[in-house]
Amino acid sequence: MSMQRTRPMPPSHASSASVRSRWFVWLATVLALVVIASAGIADGITAAPARAAGPAVITLTFDDANADQLTAASIMKTNGLHGTFYIPSGYVNQPGYLTVANLQTLVAGGNEIAGHTVTHPDLATLPTAEATRQVCNDRVNLSNWGFRITSFAYPFASLTPATETIVKNCGYNSARGLGDIQTRFGCTGCDLTESIPPADPYLTQAPDEIDNTWTLADLQKTVTQAEAAGGWMQLTFHHIGPASSDPLTVSPALFTQFAAWLKARPATTTVKTVDQVIGGTVKALVSGPVVAPKPVGTNLIVNPGIETLTNGVPQCWQNGFYGTNTPTFTTVTPGHAGTRAAQLKVAGYASGDAKWLPALDLGGCSPTGTPGHSYALAAWYKSTAPTQFEVYYRTGLGSWTYWTASPFFAGSASYLKAAWTTPALPAGASGISFGLNLVSNGTLTTDDYEMYDAVAPPTPTPPPAGTNLVQNASLETAGTGTTPQCWQISGFGTNTPAFSTVATAHSGTKAERLVVSAYASGDAKLLQTLDGGSCAPPAIAGHTYSLRAWYTSTAVTQFAVYYRNAAGAWVYWTSSPWFAAATAYTQASFTTPVLPAGATAISFGLNLFNNGTLITDDYAMYDTVGAPALN
Repeated sequence: MSMQRTRPMPPSHASSASVRSRWFVWLATVLALVVIASAGIADGITAAPARAAGPAVITLTFDDANADQLTAASIMKTNGLHGTFYIPSGYVNQPGYLTVANLQTLVAGGNEIAGHTVTHPDLATLPTAEATRQVCNDRVNLSNWGFRITSFAYPFASLTPATETIVKNCGYNSARGLGDIQTRFGCTGCDLTESIPPADPYLTQAPDEIDNTWTLADLQKTVTQAEAAGGWMQLTFHHIGPASSDPLTVSPALFTQFAAWLKARPATTTVKTVDQVIGGTVKALVSGPVVAPKPVGTNLIVNPGIETLTNGVPQCWQNGFYGTNTPTFTTVTPGHAGTRAAQLKVAGYASGDAKWLPALDLGGCSPTGTPGHSYALAAWYKSTAPTQFEVYYRTGLGSWTYWTASPFFAGSASYLKAAWTTPALPAGASGISFGLNLVSNGTLTTDDYEMYDAVAPPTPTPPPAGTNLVQNASLETAGTGTTPQCWQISGFGTNTPAFSTVATAHSGTKAERLVVSAYASGDAKLLQTLDGGSCAPPAIAGHTYSLRAWYTSTAVTQFAVYYRNAAGAWVYWTSSPWFAAATAYTQASFTTPVLPAGATAISFGLNLFNNGTLITDDYAMYDTVGAPALN
C-alpha cells in the first residue's frame, strides 16, 4: 500500500474559549482578594490607585510560525507597522510553516523574532528538565540563526511559577500570557491594559487570542480602550488567510482594514514590538540539560505500559494523525499487562492515518537514538484491521520528520506482539518516536511498547521450561482469510494447493486441511507466520528444539523448517525425515539440529510433496531443555 505521509500535525493552539475558561478560577481568586482588600481599607490600608490615562502602545503579535503570517507582514509593511513573531523553532522549514529565509525577511522589515518553545508543548505539564530544554533550546536555535531573541510567549498560555523561573533563567527579558485583559469576550473586571513597565515581565497581560468571532469594531475597541486607560495592549494573531476550519483565522481583508485604521491613530498611540516596549540587553545563551543515555540493553520507552496518566492522558504519549479521518483516542482497562492500554478508534476514513506516539519532545519522553544504529521496535496489540509501525525521527535542532514504516501486521481479536527492526538511523537524527497505526476504519488497542538498540539488544528471557512456543497451536483462533491467526500458507514449484478449515480436529473444533492436485514439483504447507516476532516461535541460537504436530494424510509428509536470521530475514534451514501416511491422527515429532548463530525464531509445518490430502492440528515446539514427553 502506497500512502503519502507527513509529520503529525503540531498541537493546535488553545481556542479563545479554552483560554478564557482557565481564568474563571483566576477571577474567583480576584473577587476573593477584593473582599480582603475592602476589609483592609476599613482597617486603614490604602487601595492601589486606578491607572491614569496616558499614551497607548499597541503590539501586534503572531504565534506558531504559520506560513500565512507572511500575508500579515506584507499588510503591516504597507502601513508602516511592525510586529513580534513567536516562533517554535522545531516548526521552522516544515510544510505550512515559516522558513529561516522567511524569518530573515521579517527581521529585515523591522519585525521581531521571539521564542515559543521548540515543539509547542504545554509547559505546565512537563518535568522541569524537559520544560527547560523546550524554553532554552528554542532561544538557542533561533539565536544560532542570527536573530536577537529577548521575548517569549507561553504555548496555550499555560504556566506555573516554576515555568516563569525557567523562562527568566533561559535569558528572556519577558514572557506573554493570554486572557487577562478585559474585552467583550471575557475577563470582566480585569485590567483594561498592561502597565509599562509590567508588574511581572514574565507574565505580561494580554487579551484573549483573536479568532474568527472578532470584528473590526472589536479590534478597534481594544485600541481605544488602551487610549482611554493608558498603557500597553498586546494583540495575538495566528492565521491570516481565507476562512478555514481553524477558528484562529482572521481574513486578510479584516486585518487590512484594522492595520489602515491603526496607522491613522493619533501620535500618542504607537505601535511597537515587545522588545521595544520591554527593553534590556540580550542575555547570554543557556542550553537545556542534556538527556542522559539509558544503559545498553534497557527499554528506551518511557511509560511503556501506559500505566502512568497525567490529567487523564498517558504520560509521555501523544496522538498523531493526518489526512481525512475521525480518530478517537482513549485508554481502556485492562491492558495486555497491568491495568490499562491505549485505544484508537477511527471512523469516517477517507485518507491518512492515526496513531498513539511517544511524545514528540526533546528527549524527556521520546527515546534517544544514535545515527547509524538500528532499533528493535515492538508492541502488543489487538485490532479489527491491519496495522503497522509508523516511525519518525527528531533532528538535533528539535524538529520531527516522518522516516519510515514497517510491514503490516494482521488484525487480531486477541493480543499479538508486533515486532520490527528499523533501518539505520539517518545522520543528524537524535531521537525516535513510533506507534502502531490505523489506515482504515477500525479499533486498535496497544500496550507494552519496547524499543532497544539493535546494536546491543537485551538477552531474551527464555520462557519457562516445557512451554509450547507455538501461538494458536490448536488452530482454534481464526485469522485473515482461510488461515488461522498466526499462520500462513506457503509452498513452491508447480502444483495446485487448496487450504481450508475443517471440523475434524484432533482436539478442539478446528483443524487445517491441505489438498494438493496437479502436482509436478515443489511442495505446499502451513507455517507459523514468517514475521518479525508477533507470531513466529522465538528461539535461541545454539539450542535444539522438539517439533510436533498431529496429522492424517493420504501421502507421506515431513516438517519443513525455517529460521529468522540476525538481519530479520527468513531462510530455509532443514527438513525432518518422512512420516508415513495415516488414516487416523498420528503425532509427528522431530528434534532439530543446533540452531545457527544469529537465529532468533523458527517456523515449521508439515508439507505435501505430491498429490494428496493432509489434515494437521495441535502443533508444538519446545526447547529440548525441559521438553515434556511425547503424547
